[in-house]
Amino acid sequence: MYKKRRLIVSVVLAVTVAATACCPSFTRTITPAETSPAPTPYPTYTPYPTPQPAIVTPYSSIPIASLESQVEAVYQQASPSVVNITSRIITYNFFMQPIPQEGAGSGFIYDSNGHIITNYHVVENAEEVTVGFSSGKVLPATIVGTDSSTDLAVLRIDPDGLPPPLPLADSRQLRVGQFVVAIGNPFRLGSTLTLGIISALERVIESPDGRFIGEAIQTDAAINPGNSGGPLLNLAGEVIGVNSQIVGVTGANVGIGFAIAANTVRRVAPELISRGRYPHPWLGISALPLSKGIADAFRQAGVSMAADEGLLILEVTRGGPAAGAGIRGGDRVVRIGNTRVPVGGDIITAIDGRSMASLQQLTVYLESTKRVGETVQVTLLRNGREMTIDVTLGERPSN
Repeated sequence: MYKKRRLIVSVVLAVTVAATACCPSFTRTITPAETSPAPTPYPTYTPYPTPQPAIVTPYSSIPIASLESQVEAVYQQASPSVVNITSRIITYNFFMQPIPQEGAGSGFIYDSNGHIITNYHVVENAEEVTVGFSSGKVLPATIVGTDSSTDLAVLRIDPDGLPPPLPLADSRQLRVGQFVVAIGNPFRLGSTLTLGIISALERVIESPDGRFIGEAIQTDAAINPGNSGGPLLNLAGEVIGVNSQIVGVTGANVGIGFAIAANTVRRVAPELISRGRYPHPWLGISALPLSKGIADAFRQAGVSMAADEGLLILEVTRGGPAAGAGIRGGDRVVRIGNTRVPVGGDIITAIDGRSMASLQQLTVYLESTKRVGETVQVTLLRNGREMTIDVTLGERPSN
């Protein structure tokens, strides 16, 4: 067995030697063409440039800074002359026991005699009124005059040591988009300023007695309960209006507030101071605004109608301005549906050349531009014929 293994090893060695001698070598030289490409060098590192300091515009040069400074100046100048008004009324419970109730609003100093402007609804039915200043001083006030049709009232306090009165602007010069500020006492928080713009001009709002106030200023400056009676000011510190009403489903500001125009204050306040009331111009008529639908309803009832628009005069007040000038009311009555309506009267189409299609237009025109004793030209249709009659306005009765 041992001899057999030696024989196999010898054979294997012999074959290996022979193969080595007969076959070429597996070693070869690598030519340059087969050389691997040199690696791409790593890019040279460039440091990120050091950021340069930003050039900051000085705050005082930014336009908004000028606006802020002006608003601050208006507040500092005007707020001492804006007052808080507390009114106390007495109500009675079921057992006829008196129950005092308080209301709060705002106002501002109107002149150096101690007169304060506020809203009629702030002091309506008040038994006692007090006026508070931002300094903490509180003074008793008397009600000098009120007018529910313009929602204005004038109070008077001791004039000694009062801040200066606030000047009134000419509200005819206002423009939509002007910046305005409102200063008042909302929610009894004390003197508060809000900023906004004039949103619209010559709005018509309802007065506390159910009539109409023209020339009202609409603003988005926040006006809330307690702002009533306070000033709406331009950026020159002039009063352009008296904050009066807001529109909103919650009773708080939603960006639609109204102020009574300064020119209304200029017209009404002196009369309240001298008379305690304001004499409103009056034609002495009751009228029905016409439309095509209403005119057609009359025609179907057999009534001849000379116009589809205008004010059909139902009645003239005996002894009133219109009656004295010869204007005629209805001379018979017809039934329209379930309503009995006087017909046959004159139809007013214009006042001083301005068309009149509603009682609101008539009221606003007379209140905004006319005074008791002045004359207006009334254009009307009578039996289809146009004519013009001069009417001297009287004073509207209190009732």
